[in-house]
Amino acid sequence: MAAPGAEVQAFLDHLRVERRLAARTLTLYTEALAGLEAAALAAGVELRTARPHHLRGWVAQLRGRGLAPRSIAIALAAWRGLYRWWGRQGLVEANPVDGLRPPKAAKPLPKALSVEHAVALAEHEGVPGDAALMARDRAITELLYGCGLRVAELTGLDVQAGTQARGWVDLDDASAQVLGKGGKWRSLPMGGAAINALREWLALRPTLAHLEEAALFVSRRGTRLCTNQLRNRLREQARQAGLPTRVHPHMLRHSYASHLLQSSGDLRAVQELLGHASIATTQVYTKLDHQHLAKVYDAAHPRARRK
Repeated sequence: MAAPGAEVQAFLDHLRVERRLAARTLTLYTEALAGLEAAALAAGVELRTARPHHLRGWVAQLRGRGLAPRSIAIALAAWRGLYRWWGRQGLVEANPVDGLRPPKAAKPLPKALSVEHAVALAEHEGVPGDAALMARDRAITELLYGCGLRVAELTGLDVQAGTQARGWVDLDDASAQVLGKGGKWRSLPMGGAAINALREWLALRPTLAHLEEAALFVSRRGTRLCTNQLRNRLREQARQAGLPTRVHPHMLRHSYASHLLQSSGDLRAVQELLGHASIATTQVYTKLDHQHLAKVYDAAHPRARRK
């Protein structure tokens, strides 16, 4: 691709010297503007007189070449910046890029652990050290994976119900009462593994928690556990359990939803358990379920493998 012309280079020099654009961004803008000049030259159009329909056609060419939505968005940002700069100098009357939008990028599927890895993490003894902290971490993992809690919902749990509580666990009822997004309460069933882990933690909790602390999960300082502390402990716990991927709390929520949907096929029930306002939010897990089925098919069916 040819180097940018003098007028475009002047804009790039402005970005480099006055705007102090990062080197990587400047490289991407240079490529995008050189491509714009090449498209205009091929169409026999002067860049300063280009109209919106010209720009729309050039965006279509980018899509036709298979550029990703993010790459097209960067190109449009470079083009828009050039015309805006020319406009401030009175060199163009209007910005032909205004109103153009890049194609929407496909939303990546949430990352979920396999059933085997999720179970291995839940059954891991925890980060070696204080017995109370180890019991706490096991209870946290069981609730994240066993109930699909958001991390803020988990750290907001109290030991007992109260007027100020944002959630609590009821071991006799085998349920967790959780205040979720939008101020909506939901009741979540807890399995035997979660109940047992919570009983072990509650027996050791007084060795860490301050006397008046209401939080169910506390740090080694005796106060409510914060999300960063939880993330760090879970990451280390997953590493020591031998998991091949970096684990964060929300990944266990995704795993809970995906595995539950694989087993039950009941999308509406999973929506209620997750506390999603719209079932469209929950439907992403049907794609995860399809991925699981496709892997099983590819691995097991004699006609699945293609040369």
